[in-house]
Amino acid sequence: MMGYQTLAAVDLGSNSFKLQVARVQGEQLYLLDALKEPVRLAAGLDKNKRLDADSQQRALDCLRRFSERLRGLPEGAVRCVGTSALRVAKNAEQFLEQAEAALGFPIEIIAGREEARLIYLGVTHSLPPSSGRRLVVDIGGGSTECIIGSGVAQERRESLQMGCVNFSLRFFANGKLDKAAMKEAELEARLVAQGIEADFGKSHWDEAVGSSGSIRAVADILEANGWGQGVNAEGMAWLREAMLKAGHVDKLDIPGLRADRRPVLAGGFAILSGLFAELGIGQMNPASGALREGILYDLLGRMSRNDMREETVAEFMRRYHVDPRQAARVEKLALRLFKSVAPADKEEKQEARRFLSWAAHLHEIGISIAHSGYHKHGAYILENADMPGFSRTDQERLALLVRAQRGAVAKLPPLAAGGELAGIDRTLAWLLRQAVILCRNRAEPSLPEVQPETTAKGYRLRLARTWLEDNALTWRALEEEAVYWASVGVRVQYD
Repeated sequence: MMGYQTLAAVDLGSNSFKLQVARVQGEQLYLLDALKEPVRLAAGLDKNKRLDADSQQRALDCLRRFSERLRGLPEGAVRCVGTSALRVAKNAEQFLEQAEAALGFPIEIIAGREEARLIYLGVTHSLPPSSGRRLVVDIGGGSTECIIGSGVAQERRESLQMGCVNFSLRFFANGKLDKAAMKEAELEARLVAQGIEADFGKSHWDEAVGSSGSIRAVADILEANGWGQGVNAEGMAWLREAMLKAGHVDKLDIPGLRADRRPVLAGGFAILSGLFAELGIGQMNPASGALREGILYDLLGRMSRNDMREETVAEFMRRYHVDPRQAARVEKLALRLFKSVAPADKEEKQEARRFLSWAAHLHEIGISIAHSGYHKHGAYILENADMPGFSRTDQERLALLVRAQRGAVAKLPPLAAGGELAGIDRTLAWLLRQAVILCRNRAEPSLPEVQPETTAKGYRLRLARTWLEDNALTWRALEEEAVYWASVGVRVQYD
């Protein structure tokens, strides 16, 4: 990844959209600007899990304003992520097309556990070092992330499907705050939290830390009303009574409560109360770092060759017993071929090279399930597993390349669905297929000069005719390869 002097993170949260810009100084980041708008995207999800027109418009208006601050930054220096509301919205794909046009940058939807990983990364960089184990909790608009770790190392992560927006809509939809609704909301939060108590209960950590959103709001209220810093059980009991005494969200007039937090305070409070009860939390201290800081430090890590995605690929190779020598052979040849057909744009070239390398390393992970159809098994694993550092889009792209390594090109998901496989991904798929064929005997290939080219109608791979005649089995496989590509209108030549 190229080095940048300025990095930016955009968090399309279920409650608020946030933007943070920072200056890079060595291995440190220094805040330059931060923006936040209460878009309440999760509130726009209808009963069919589709974002309504009003919530989409609020989001697009916000992103257009954010785009002004991001203007002039290169694409590689900006990372934009969508979280819970966009994970569940059935019309997320259509919305993202408009959102990316409004913002001017690609937007990735990340899985809940990847969100948790980034949150912990952001929190860790905002706190002093500690030798003990920390429980980090982030209550967002649509989900709640819980992480346990020591120092920068994360031991376990979980994403719970409850957030301050969806809980407020579900239990306090009319704005009324009464004992029955609060009891029901807190009970539901306890039931959800009960599922992780065995792994996240009091015996597993030494200090509880809360990041941003609802926890920061509760901590600010308690401090403003004389309960000291942080969140404790006694202060929570006082706040519960204060909310019930108000009787309605519109009447909440509590020192320390911001106006934009008022509509979702009760939902966030109920979740926090349930977590306190089930996980044995007595005191929780707020941290300034959160998801957007984690995104920035993750970008910084990629710049300094500490890319979490590389660690994940290595771990998957170990987990699924991939033959490292064969993976290295395929990667070496694939990248050798890539040099001749690489995109001219530096950033596109670097990203394409990374995905080709990862696909080569992981192309045989499906063999751990069965040799028959192993390319399909591998694609399924990559598309559905938790892969720290990878967005949903990243995983889908990697899965497609692994699926495309062999067999009928016409049966690839985009083509089978009536779509197309074009541009750089088509080229990467072709390169990987050539490398797999030429390394099929699982030994270092003794190849003559190999020269790949892109043509107006497809691809050409120049190989010495005498070599092809001496390697009849490979020559037969390449002839079949040409037929596979011809079935989708791509001409592949070998000469």
